Amino acid sequence: MIINMNVIKSILLTLVLFVGASAVQAQTKVAHINTEELIAAMPETKALQAKLEKLGKTYDDEVKAKENQLKAKFEKYNAEFESQTEATNTERTKEVQTDAQKIEQFKAEAVKDLQKQEQEGLKPILEKAQKAIDDVAAAQGFDYVLNVNMLVVAKGKDLLPDVKAKLGI
Repeated sequence: MIINMNVIKSILLTLVLFVGASAVQAQTKVAHINTEELIAAMPETKALQAKLEKLGKTYDDEVKAKENQLKAKFEKYNAEFESQTEATNTERTKEVQTDAQKIEQFKAEAVKDLQKQEQEGLKPILEKAQKAIDDVAAAQGFDYVLNVNMLVVAKGKDLLPDVKAKLGI
């Protein structure tokens, strides 16, 4: 039986590719890390949280002061209601409503600002954590690092202690 040379070449090529792919797969190293735990443990994150809490308290205090002023104005206008003209009372009602809307607008802007401050503050923290993970993974020869929160089974190397050590945590 004569076998065509092209068939032999195809079989050998397939065999080489299969064996080569198996060897590559066997050499792949995978590790995992809990990035949320890492970021929560970083001193920069704790400092950012303290800064945001302080800013949030400042906004809360400002809102309470504005609400107290509005309440005092409302009570004053309410006490004077009977002695004022209808036009004055209508104007005062509009004024109180406008002030209440301004307070609500201020609250919305405060929330936006807190979110912006958090995003801007987290960016360098996330970049630092990613660089440390990359450095530790490269130093230890890992091809893939998975976030532990997405794993079903985590039997590989946990990089969290090594990355924390690199960051001095």
